[in-house]
Amino acid sequence: MSDMTFFNYSVPPLRRKQLKIEVQELEGLWQVQFPLGKDRFYSQFYTCLDRTCLLWSLLLIPIFGTAQFFSVSWMLQAGLWSAISLVGTAAMVSMTYSWVKIERLIWVLYGWVLLMLLGLLLTDLAIFLSWGKVLANLCPLWLGMSGIGYLGTGFAVRSRALLAASLFHLLGILILPYTGGWSFLFTGGVMVFSLLVLAELQWDMRQPLNRLH
Repeated sequence: MSDMTFFNYSVPPLRRKQLKIEVQELEGLWQVQFPLGKDRFYSQFYTCLDRTCLLWSLLLIPIFGTAQFFSVSWMLQAGLWSAISLVGTAAMVSMTYSWVKIERLIWVLYGWVLLMLLGLLLTDLAIFLSWGKVLANLCPLWLGMSGIGYLGTGFAVRSRALLAASLFHLLGILILPYTGGWSFLFTGGVMVFSLLVLAELQWDMRQPLNRLH
């Protein structure tokens, strides 16, 4: 890739995962296979970044599903989901720290942590202090936080796929007023869909630093 080119246009933004894995991605690599007779019905590998996306997708499903379909106290939900989100944030740091350190992207990881903590703080304060305007905009808040995170990460790693994910979330904010009473389901769907796509496919990014020296 030329130093004058910001994005790597030699590869598509999203593609099937390649067998070639960078050294810094080998740590904690998961290989998942489901055999069907002599053939493999499903075979996929997951890097630390992929597993982080899968983790958050699993956490977001009950969070937004409960808010949409169950009449559970908002205060109970705030306490429970905040605890789960903090555990998820700690797991995210643990799984990706080695990779971001090698790639000199620690600030990106800390940025995501700050966005998560800010989102949780605003959500919990809105629930416990009855901030009506914030409560009415919890879905735009989380779509916006995620969109900002993808935007910063996309520019940091020079990924068109992540910038597209950012745009997808920000466009979701514009669609929210037309979702009627399904805003939590819609928001959760946007966030989970993006995470699963990024976990299952290989997205474009700049060359690893060990290749640039």
